[in-house]
Amino acid sequence: MKKLTVISATVLLAMFSASTFAAGEHTLALSHYGSPSDTVTKATALMAKRANELSNGRITIKLHPNSELGASDTQIDGTRIGTIDIVVVGNPYYTTFNEELNLLDLPFLFKDEAHVEKVLNGEVGEHLLKSLESANLKGLAFYEIGFRDITNSKKQIKTVANLSGLKLRTTPNPAHIAAFKEWGANPTPMPFNEVYFSLKTGVIDGQENPVHHIYNNNLQEVQKYLSLTHHAYTAAPMSMNLDRFNSLDKEDQDILLQAAKEGAELEKQLNVEENKVYLEKLKQQGMDVEEDPDTASFQAGAKKAWDDYAKKFGDQMINKVTATK
Repeated sequence: MKKLTVISATVLLAMFSASTFAAGEHTLALSHYGSPSDTVTKATALMAKRANELSNGRITIKLHPNSELGASDTQIDGTRIGTIDIVVVGNPYYTTFNEELNLLDLPFLFKDEAHVEKVLNGEVGEHLLKSLESANLKGLAFYEIGFRDITNSKKQIKTVANLSGLKLRTTPNPAHIAAFKEWGANPTPMPFNEVYFSLKTGVIDGQENPVHHIYNNNLQEVQKYLSLTHHAYTAAPMSMNLDRFNSLDKEDQDILLQAAKEGAELEKQLNVEENKVYLEKLKQQGMDVEEDPDTASFQAGAKKAWDDYAKKFGDQMINKVTATK
């Protein structure tokens, strides 16, 4: 199990205070990475509203967007130890202490949004959410970051050969890192809240994220080229401190699960709609977009990441995902 990062006394106090000033019978602090215009911000706002409505005011969720309680790894560590009640962060941050979740980040594992929905709402998704309990987390629902595309400031990515030598920010997920190394890039994991400045100053050449995430975080201001590789899908599990969840009665537990699900459904709907709109806006704002890159050229690197996962966990879960229709 990953050793928890040390959180400063100031941050710890802020987290503790946020989760304990009660406006109702249960006041819960929910932390996430999203900017004010991000779909996860809209989705968690709906969740908070619905939890309050369904509980007749017993549950109040205080939202902390835009990484205001720390970077993603700090947020998830805070949730594990109970200084934050609920968190939404990208799946790669869970894989630092639960490597089985690397499954979801394997390159080219999912065909499309419909395939993702069937997998995450089925046996595989249920198993993975349950597996979080070993880290003192209760998986509530799968939110998402979405299908990832590559941006950079140097050149257009039309084939895998164009990645050679590019210093790209990736998530800390081993599957992402291994794949980009195979593809010839120099993968550089870093917290997302450091990405804009690092791109602006040339510390890194590029990064990879879904279109809506690129637009909502103004990365088009510091990136020229966008290639719609859809090379990996990133879930963003919403989880809750397990002890806090277990302290609630069954009715309120069910309310949180229902409200979390409604928020996740809204986010996915918004992502599909906004990706179309924001792609056009990115073009209008001067980004050079490659809409049909040669993704077949990426397959050899993707296979290695799949093989590495199968060596650790077997291929049963991979087969369940690929067999889902």
